[in-house]
Amino acid sequence: MELEDHHIVQGLQQGRQDTFETMFKAWYNPLCNYAHSFLGSRDEAEETVQSVFIHFWEKRKEIDIETSLKSYLYRSVRNSCMNVLKHEKVKREHAAFALNGGAGSSNNTAGDLMASELETRIADALMKLPEQCRLVFKMSRFEELKYSEIADKLGISIKTVENQMGKALRIMREQLQDYLPLITLLAISGQFIWVDHCLWDCANLMLMLTM
Repeated sequence: MELEDHHIVQGLQQGRQDTFETMFKAWYNPLCNYAHSFLGSRDEAEETVQSVFIHFWEKRKEIDIETSLKSYLYRSVRNSCMNVLKHEKVKREHAAFALNGGAGSSNNTAGDLMASELETRIADALMKLPEQCRLVFKMSRFEELKYSEIADKLGISIKTVENQMGKALRIMREQLQDYLPLITLLAISGQFIWVDHCLWDCANLMLMLTM
């Protein structure tokens, strides 16, 4: 964790409201914009971000930030957005179930099975990456760190980070080549919200590689 982040977290753990207000003012609008990109509703985005900050303050003494405060906040907002989307989907399916007189949907069941299979395949593909390659990939895609930040944290050059990312993308594409049509199908059907949050990012990345 960077020195500036350490001072902020230390102030929060000491219960300093001025530190919390400073952090809130600095990150509230960017995080709302980020949440809006997932939820499509400004009101829901603001409510989600506010909940994240409230939770952060309530759990300030227990929070352990291993990377950066920025990555922690963005990851928390993303995960909260995924929970909102998942909850909304459950409500829609429950309403549809009731309207159909309790008849289940075989299409939904098939979609869940496909999403589960994809989740397993992506996890397997990630494990086949060399250790440093996998670490760079996760820090870039899942923690949303810039190449320069990854280079600083790992003590390597930016060029090495670029090479490792390129290698990771090649290996992932090779490992998931047979599943690219399935990725496209799940993206269109909205089934990605059932996939683990980190795997969601990976699947979306693979989808981009097909375009």
